[in-house]
Amino acid sequence: MGLALVQSRALLGLEAPAVTVEVHLANGLPSFTLVGLADVEVKEARERVRSALQNAGLEFPHNKRITVNLAPADLPKDSGRFDLPIALGILAASGQIDGARLAGHEFAGELSLSGELRPVRGALATSLALHTQQVRARLVLPPGSAEEAALVPDAQVVRARHLLDVVRAFLPPGNPEAPPPDTDDEGWTRLQAQPLTTRAPGPDMADVKGQSAAKRALEIAAAGGHSVLMVGPPGSGKSMLAHRFAGLLPPMTVEEALQSAAIASLTGRFDPARWGLRPTGQPHHTASAVALVGGGSPPRPGEISLAHHGVLFLDELPEFPRAALEALREPLETGQITIARAARRADFPARFQLVAAMNPCPCGFLGSPQRACRCTPDQVSRYQGKLSGPLLDRIDLHVEVPALPTDQLLQAPPGEATEAIRRRVVQARAQALARQGHANQALQGQAIDTHVQLEDAAAQFLNKAAARLGWSARSTHRALKVARTIADLAGSERTQVPHMAEAMQYRRTLRANS
Repeated sequence: MGLALVQSRALLGLEAPAVTVEVHLANGLPSFTLVGLADVEVKEARERVRSALQNAGLEFPHNKRITVNLAPADLPKDSGRFDLPIALGILAASGQIDGARLAGHEFAGELSLSGELRPVRGALATSLALHTQQVRARLVLPPGSAEEAALVPDAQVVRARHLLDVVRAFLPPGNPEAPPPDTDDEGWTRLQAQPLTTRAPGPDMADVKGQSAAKRALEIAAAGGHSVLMVGPPGSGKSMLAHRFAGLLPPMTVEEALQSAAIASLTGRFDPARWGLRPTGQPHHTASAVALVGGGSPPRPGEISLAHHGVLFLDELPEFPRAALEALREPLETGQITIARAARRADFPARFQLVAAMNPCPCGFLGSPQRACRCTPDQVSRYQGKLSGPLLDRIDLHVEVPALPTDQLLQAPPGEATEAIRRRVVQARAQALARQGHANQALQGQAIDTHVQLEDAAAQFLNKAAARLGWSARSTHRALKVARTIADLAGSERTQVPHMAEAMQYRRTLRANS
């Protein structure tokens, strides 16, 4: 009897391994069996496919033994993305469409009971994986998913609205209803890639009055890709500064935009209106470690991966669970996260910039001239002790954000605009890219000695200060990278004593603030 093969893709992290949907029709007791390590959503495709074929006016082989195999058998499959290829496999095996014409196409889409195609998550990740693997295949996707996939340069994407639109494109030769080759209509449309355009960066830094020291620290962080911790009383402007930080970053390249959007597509959170804008994630402080770094079965990306090439803003940092904060240590160093489970392992990129904010004490007014702190030294110590030394060691910039007096807040002129700061950031980042090919934060090992270009006087100054302050090797290296960024902002080829001195001011610990 009939055997048909239809190509599709599964999702495993940012990978999209190929899946061959094999459909076999045989004589015997009527049945519909689906095998190949299918999840519950995939097994439910039997009822969706049966109803979609019948309601679309197509023939469902009730009197046949239908076996559908999703190969390879050891690869987990989830979601309703295999509805469309299963339906096409049944139609090809029963001779209703030309199975040979399916070659060179890959299909994904969930079917409604009426035959309408519904979007599936991960379409952009699938298209990006095909582009990376240099696979020349035409993707047939539902509305919503097709527009995502078409963002990848040189992608061949077709948008189909209904099962019948796909069937008409693959009818046997000579069928009077078959459309001429390479024709488009409302239900079968070839999409063109959408170019990456520059968009407005969002809220303006000019809205924040005063806080020149905090703005300077954010400018340095944006220029060098550094992480930053802001400490100050409630209402001092920490959240306003953090929400405007992404606007200071250089525009995204096409590759960065695709990687960021592909991760959002995996979770179904891709927004076409945000295409090309750096993401800013702001999880609540009740978020668990799995929510931050990812997990589950199969593994899904967490907030740090959704903030890839963007900003992760953690407000009220000490209120996060200790396990969640400690899970950030490795990604802050490596820029990626590996989620290992007994049966499966997935790697997700996590090159994010951490912007954290916290109060100096439980009541929030330690050191504030406007209001007295009512916390005991023991309470302050316990509160700040929620942040471990190794985690603080990995945050490059520590900056105080004091509360402004009311008269200064009302009379202060608007601050410097985001666009002006961004121009300096872009120029400094371009200088770093020309010198070493990446931002200063990513300097490691011998590259620090080679590219920091520390003057002798600055080296002596650093040695004395590091010995007196008891810095670790990591603290010393991070101070060097921050000083290199400050030198880039100043347009200096070498890192000098003033650059090193300013960088050291941002390595003060919380214990010193108390």
